[in-house]
This record gives sequence, structure tokens and C-alpha cells, in this order.
Amino acid sequence: MSLTLYLLRHGQTESSRMNAYCGAIDSELTSDGIEMANAFAAAYSSTHWKAVFSSPMRRTIATAKPLCTAIGMQPELRDGLKEINYGQWEGKTPEIISREYHDDYIRWSADPAWYAPTGGELAVTIASRAMQVIEEIKHLYDDGNVLVVAHKATIRIILCSLLGIDVGRFRYRWGCPVGSLSIVQFTDHGPMLQALADRTHLDDRLRNLPGT
Repeated sequence: MSLTLYLLRHGQTESSRMNAYCGAIDSELTSDGIEMANAFAAAYSSTHWKAVFSSPMRRTIATAKPLCTAIGMQPELRDGLKEINYGQWEGKTPEIISREYHDDYIRWSADPAWYAPTGGELAVTIASRAMQVIEEIKHLYDDGNVLVVAHKATIRIILCSLLGIDVGRFRYRWGCPVGSLSIVQFTDHGPMLQALADRTHLDDRLRNLPGT
């Protein structure tokens, strides 16, 4: 047996539907987002879970809730799993940001590891705080399945950190749509990616909704 980490992005929000940056904004799930959470619970409630860890934001807690209710487990909330803080870009679309913060947007797009959104967080900062949670999980659990419910950028940064890919490339190496699940198994040879952005637990309608 070995530790297997399930990284679940929260369900749809108004911001994800609009393709607007949402990090520090504590948004709720839409009705479709709640359906995504319920679909995940239906598909994975029979999995033997050692623990559930979640970002403390409302959208991630609501995504974890149906599964936690089904298995009788409380989520462990960790600030380190929060989404990147987008600073002055919060709630704005890429088109607006490119126009209003053009130079910052170009620099961030080129290397988000070392250039932050205007007034926001660096990717290396997210990597540091998120990987502290991953190391905590590895210390607590030698084997079994652990669910981590987090956010788009945070999950992609965790994947880069685990698999030896430059954190500055997190936006261009992995897809991570709402409600998607990525799975990493810790083997004798290190972390091995078993699934990336899987959404087979969602029906066709949910998989084909607009947004990110």
C-alpha cells in the first residue's frame, strides 16, 4: 500500500462561469456547482478515505460537504490550500486585466512564479504554503487515500511541485476545469501521476458547461 492523493477542484462558481479571476473572493457554488459536488460524492463515497483536507473557502467546503456527509467525516481545513490571491485583479476577466494592468499582466503571464498579479501573490508563495499541507499529509498517512479539495491555480502548482516541473509553468502544463480530479500516488520512486483533470464522475451536461 502507498499514499494516494486525490486533488479535487471545487465546483462551478459565478466567477468560473464568467472566466473571471477569483482567489480571495469567498464565492459560493452555483446550483450546477452543487450538482458537481453531489456527483463526486456519488461516485467516490465507496472509496475508503483516510482523511479529507480542504481550503477554508466556502466553495471548497461546499464541494467537500456531500462526500463528508456520506462517509461521516469532517474536513480538515488548511489555509495553505487557499487559491492564489489575485489582488487588484479579483473579479475581473483576463480581457479587462490585459487592458487595465497590461504590463503587469504580460509579466505575470510570462513567469507567474516570480511576478505576481497586481497586489497579489507569487506562485512560489502558493507552492510553499500548499506543499506544507502536502508534507503534513505525508507525515500523517503512510498509505491509503486522502482527498484534497482546493482551487485551480493551487492544484496546478501542487502538481508542478510534486512532479518536478517549473512552478512558473503551472498555467501552461495542466488543465484543471471545475469539478475535475487529479490523482497522484506516492511510490518507491516518487510521486506518480495516475489521473489528470478527470471528470468522468460528471454527466455530459456538467462537463460541457461554459467557463473554466
